[in-house]
Amino acid sequence: MIQTNYHLFDFLDFDEELKQDKSLWKAYAPTAVYEHEGDICIDIPFQRQIKANDMAPDTTVGQKTHTLIIRYYEPMIIRIFADFSDSQGHSDCSENSEMLQFSERVLRKPLRIEQTADGYLLKTPEGLTRAFINMAQAPIDHWSDLQPAPQPTIDIRFYPEGDTHKEIALAAYDHFSPPRYDALPVGFVENESKPSVGLLSFACRADECFCGTGERFKKMDLSGQSFYLKNQDGQGVNNSRTYKNIPFYISSRMYGCFYHTTAHAKLDLAAHSTRSVQFLNEQPEVDAFLIGGQSVEEILRGYRDLTGYPSMPPLWSFGVWMSRMTYFSADEVNAICDRLRQEHYPCDVIHLDTGWFKTDWLCEWKFNEERFPNPPAFIKGLKDKGFRVSLWQLPYVAEGAEQITEARENDYIGPLTKKQESEGSNFSTLDYAGTIDFTYDKATEWYKGLLRRLLQMGVKCIKTDFGENIHMDAKYKNMSPELLNNLYALLYQKAAYEVTEEVTGDGIVWARAAWAGCQRYPLHWGGDSCSSWDGMAGSLKGGLHFGLSGFAFWSHDVPGFHTLPNFMNGIVQDDVYVRWTQFGVFSSHIRYHGTNKREPWHYPRIADIVKKWWNLRYALIPYILQESLIATETGHSVIEALIFQHPEDKTCWHIDDQYYFGHDFLVCPVMNSENSRDVYLPASDSPWVNFFTGERYQGGQWLHLKDIPLEEMPVFVREGVQIPMYPEHVECTDEMDLEKTVILNIDQNFKGYKI
Repeated sequence: MIQTNYHLFDFLDFDEELKQDKSLWKAYAPTAVYEHEGDICIDIPFQRQIKANDMAPDTTVGQKTHTLIIRYYEPMIIRIFADFSDSQGHSDCSENSEMLQFSERVLRKPLRIEQTADGYLLKTPEGLTRAFINMAQAPIDHWSDLQPAPQPTIDIRFYPEGDTHKEIALAAYDHFSPPRYDALPVGFVENESKPSVGLLSFACRADECFCGTGERFKKMDLSGQSFYLKNQDGQGVNNSRTYKNIPFYISSRMYGCFYHTTAHAKLDLAAHSTRSVQFLNEQPEVDAFLIGGQSVEEILRGYRDLTGYPSMPPLWSFGVWMSRMTYFSADEVNAICDRLRQEHYPCDVIHLDTGWFKTDWLCEWKFNEERFPNPPAFIKGLKDKGFRVSLWQLPYVAEGAEQITEARENDYIGPLTKKQESEGSNFSTLDYAGTIDFTYDKATEWYKGLLRRLLQMGVKCIKTDFGENIHMDAKYKNMSPELLNNLYALLYQKAAYEVTEEVTGDGIVWARAAWAGCQRYPLHWGGDSCSSWDGMAGSLKGGLHFGLSGFAFWSHDVPGFHTLPNFMNGIVQDDVYVRWTQFGVFSSHIRYHGTNKREPWHYPRIADIVKKWWNLRYALIPYILQESLIATETGHSVIEALIFQHPEDKTCWHIDDQYYFGHDFLVCPVMNSENSRDVYLPASDSPWVNFFTGERYQGGQWLHLKDIPLEEMPVFVREGVQIPMYPEHVECTDEMDLEKTVILNIDQNFKGYKI
């Protein structure tokens, strides 16, 4: 039989020649609806589908029944859960998870059942309807060539806000004919007669837009795209790989959906079928939180209510960070720091990347004392000059590392399987012997001890690099590698964050990978971008989606990490350096880093321009602190896509090259050598004012800007706002007395801010 590409074959990646021992089970209309401890339990019959052109039920196999649980939380959150690995009794709908960290606003509320002629209304004690189970479906009996005839499907509509006019429905009817499905509302896959995959789909509209899902290097509207949610080394910011997958999206219909899982998963945002959002979880369960809200910020606050709020980074972290790959000696570092001070470039952090060990890249968590004699004195000397030290490391132990025997003998790294020992590791990113096992408390404490010694010397921040990949053929104490891979970033960053806060009092890491919950441990940067216009544009796209995924703080390598065509030693163009600097000044954090020299005096034609922008950065710190505090208490991010403030404006759902910096700045980076760009000014009750020139414009229009001077960038504020600014030049944040902060009034007399 010639197979056609229905749901069975393409979205599920079934073998079209049907050689796999896989079967698909589809949900049908409920057989029972009842209350259990405040939850609503729905017993659902599933039948195996025939692996053929038409997916009719296979009557040679008996039905299986599983229970779907619906739970309601204030504020405006509905949980949908089913465990397909256990069909007996009530499945575990646990709230004990590394990803979940409920805020005090989250209150579990009981639901009650009200039966109607058409089905069941699920209501809160206050009488608000949160879901409707539609049972008024006549059997579909006119498909005479199908035996037996297809039966009614499961059809549930959800109302997180209690408003039945704002409905999120299961994708109950996404098919050509009943056996020819493009999406299944609920289902699961068996592999060799064992449940292995859970499926859940929601209906969407033709004009619906989507955003979020992590640091996605894509256009603002993700509609029509499908993503495999597996953390991996992105190796750039212009492809479909990403370091930071977050199983969460926001819809332009103003709801969010968080899929609570650590497994590898597939998220299809109206790609396979334009009528459905589909989620495939590579473990036999579905667990989704539908989050209501009237705004993007309100939805994101609901997501943070479930998974945790960002903490506030320390003041010094908002200054300039200087780095490159890499500094190799204390003398080299001191010379750079001295020159920064002598030439009055304000700077707060010096970062040592891969070269502070005995051997470059061989991470042993110890200084090379030949090139860095007396590390405590070295670090103290830098601190006396106003520089904090940040150190690179990673969560893997190398074969030649000093700690390898200790790590193996104590199971601090996942022991290799016999197959791996004989055939070699499948770990593709770097040839390291093992991954530190953060599922094992003793391994976590051992790792914290390695960092604690460095932090006690005076180090202020650990760069928690990598963590996207783990050894998949190793054995870990308390979790399979398939479930650990995505979660690993959270466990890794949590350990580094906790010990840093314990020793230094500052909760901070500098992290690359991320999964749901990592926003609790700031901050993250955007990975290995190319020092080019497309690298800059890809970085911004990633940062905007990241901010729409629950993260408040995000940075990027200025002016890009590597060069083309020569990865290590290509020349960074002067205009790329300046334009990326401007972008960095209006980011939550700003760090210079890359494969070759990044200090501004190596770019003498533009060094004076760069210094002016660094001084502006420090002048803006009071404003950045104000907006950062708001971001830790709400659903806001420091860098925000335009849809945060204008979700009703359809144009804003397609803009990914300008953004809000906090509430007040509309930032429009120049990302080409032609020094031109189009700027969209959203509708506003008050005029838009060019922050640097004082020119005024009405909102609701496009500006087509040409010949923008290299020392300028289009930045706008609305007339009437007040911007807290620091009025004096400082060399670092140690010199700041925030009591001296002044207010810059953007009133009718404002003529522009001169840097």
